[in-house]
Amino acid sequence: MAIMALSCTATLVPVNRIANRVHKLFPTAPKSSIRCQLFSNRGFRLVGCSAIGGNQGVAEISQSETRPRIYTWPDNKKPRVCILGGGFGGLYTALRLESLVWADDKKPQVLLVDQSAHFVFKPMLYELLSGEVDAWEIAPRFSDLLANTGVLFLQDKVKLLQPSDHLGKNGSSGSSCGGTVLLASGLLIEYDWLVLALGAEARLDVVPGAAKCAFPFSTLEDACRVNHKLNALERRNFGKDSLIRVAVVGCGYSGVELAATISERLKERGVIQAINIDTNICPAAPPGNREAALRVLSSRKVQLLLGYFVRCIQIANDLETSAMSAEVDASENIASEHSSEKYFLELQPAERGLQSQILEADLVLWTVGSKPLLSQLESDYQSRELPLNARGQAETDETLRVKGHPRIFALGDSSALRDSSGRLLPATAQVAFQQADFAGWNLWAAINDRPLLPFRFQNLGEMMTLGRNDAALSPSFIEGLTLEGPIGHAARKLAYLIRLPTDEHRLKVGISWLTKSAIDSVASMQSTLAKVLSGP
Repeated sequence: MAIMALSCTATLVPVNRIANRVHKLFPTAPKSSIRCQLFSNRGFRLVGCSAIGGNQGVAEISQSETRPRIYTWPDNKKPRVCILGGGFGGLYTALRLESLVWADDKKPQVLLVDQSAHFVFKPMLYELLSGEVDAWEIAPRFSDLLANTGVLFLQDKVKLLQPSDHLGKNGSSGSSCGGTVLLASGLLIEYDWLVLALGAEARLDVVPGAAKCAFPFSTLEDACRVNHKLNALERRNFGKDSLIRVAVVGCGYSGVELAATISERLKERGVIQAINIDTNICPAAPPGNREAALRVLSSRKVQLLLGYFVRCIQIANDLETSAMSAEVDASENIASEHSSEKYFLELQPAERGLQSQILEADLVLWTVGSKPLLSQLESDYQSRELPLNARGQAETDETLRVKGHPRIFALGDSSALRDSSGRLLPATAQVAFQQADFAGWNLWAAINDRPLLPFRFQNLGEMMTLGRNDAALSPSFIEGLTLEGPIGHAARKLAYLIRLPTDEHRLKVGISWLTKSAIDSVASMQSTLAKVLSGP
């Protein structure tokens, strides 16, 4: 039996009518769970309880808690597409939808939601450390990219998903709301179609001490923190004989690119140690890329510790460099710049014949593992309604629609799509870029009641940066060919220039890169001429 105690006089409304209204606002909430919640047009607080599942408790509910702010779409008659995540999958899906031809009454309103104000072209984050690119070139603001489009942008964090298309009544394009999305700010978004492209973040919880001591490298903020730390270490060691010691955990593409970039930056002022559990670097890379990377790392005297895994990371003081610290001060922050800060990494062999080691480092970079952000949403419904795999990715069919949810598409790190052989597609920028093209088309097809296309990944090749004027590129359409050195570097930059989001941004970045290249060429010619004129 429900007991209601009101703190001011109000006209009582029939409970069932209130429950019906709330049920329309939250279509996934059972009516039995809300039938004793009353609202007033004036601000007041109410106390209510209801026997739900045998739990008869009294809870105080405020008007702010029961009335979320609802996002207002510009047009209530046109389809509403909400895209969560502004990475390669999310942003490029929005731009694809904008480029398609629509009937006036079918062209959807597109809302892009991301917790950052900037799109980040992640494959070129390494060039921030080498100074080869500026931040605006590879991390433009969404507001600038979308200024000449009809795509709306909202900077916020996703908190809760409540899809309703799984109920079987919202599968057709002509039906009403497909569900709701609750943001961290308290804003509630109703959508007709949803795209999940939330991406992933570094997984630092697998090794004790990694979360406190190691720097991840997957976002613009990560890159800025690493660059800031390197600047601080370079200032600290200026004019001294001591070396800057950098430990890179993981020798996949990201780890190798970081090791090559930082070793070129520090030169003889630093020692780079790269740790990998496998006995090879970049085990999934084409042989040409792997061999080119090995040659560069060897020439820059990067120490490869292959066949090891990191057991733990601890912080120690400069005065205690002869032994590992027994305890880690909980107040230490990973972005600390104190000159006395040192890290110790305990390495255990993963192969027979190797001995345990303890490394000392001024900077620890973590490139191993990631966890999809989709699995971290604060939602009881999400885990029950969305089919997620063990990694927290949504299981999708070949058209990129989430299984059991005809109005939800998932791509990139949020998707667990398998290829024809049953293997999960890698969560790379290339895969997400191609999926965005298909997701945009399939949304057009679904809204216009046309057949959806099955996604087929086409591997175009793999690229990696190895320094300011060095890279390796292995195109898939010419077997055995690897472009490396300055030619590979130029080819890689050209390929990524073409992949930048909009024509306007490509033009600005292209002019900027050409200008920088001309200035560097003139400076190199002047330096060469000065050496010739100065004589022996």
